[in-house]
Amino acid sequence: MTDLHGASAGKLLPLEPVAMAALDAGRLLMESGASAGSIEEIVETVARGLGAERVELRIGYASLAITIGIGDSGITRMRKVGALGVNQQLDEKIWRLASRVSQRELTSEQTSAALTQAVRETTRHPLWLTALSVGLACAAFGRLLGVDWAGSGSVFVAAATGQYVRGKLLQRKLNAFLCTALVSFLCSTLGGLLAAWAGTATLTAAVVAPVLLLVPGVPAVNAQSDILEGRPTLGSARSVTVAMMLVFIAAGLWTGRALLTWWGLV
Repeated sequence: MTDLHGASAGKLLPLEPVAMAALDAGRLLMESGASAGSIEEIVETVARGLGAERVELRIGYASLAITIGIGDSGITRMRKVGALGVNQQLDEKIWRLASRVSQRELTSEQTSAALTQAVRETTRHPLWLTALSVGLACAAFGRLLGVDWAGSGSVFVAAATGQYVRGKLLQRKLNAFLCTALVSFLCSTLGGLLAAWAGTATLTAAVVAPVLLLVPGVPAVNAQSDILEGRPTLGSARSVTVAMMLVFIAAGLWTGRALLTWWGLV
């Protein structure tokens, strides 16, 4: 393997590929739903594993900026971060890759190629399977909220339908907040209609339970974690996003409930 500091050529390792490989690892991890502490650890691990002697990282809500140094040379680069989601498979692959890099098994070019391969090989579950799983989860939460068996079936159908529609809307790049409001309205209205048709005695809870699929749990936990770890700017930005999501969930739920009340069902 080529020496990381290019001793054979008498020159230091080029900084550009090291910085970009480390930034790509951090960007993918952030887009997979990681907290700021995990992102900082991964970026520093990758950068130092590729030969960097000094690593400084700035984590923003929509961008990452890194400054690395080797010897007397230094470089600063920034990378845009895409939509934040949750992808545990990709998260685990990046951690395993970072472990290999820290042991000096890969060059910066090999690391970048491995990151690209990890993204390509990390497949998502089919939308229909995700919809069925979300429907079952919401039905289970409905039971915890006191929904009877007749209402639980309605919750399952409404939540599964809502998740399927949500996936289709996001595939078409619809605004995430507008998508949240529309799906919340759909789930609450459909859940109420089906629950009334099934003759449930817990109609109100059956209207609310299907909407639980929209609750931004991971972003909320990350926001709290970032603030407690001393990153109030990033934590506040994530908290605002969570708050806006809850506002749009409430708007869709209120609209759906108002429609059901107008029909005399609630």
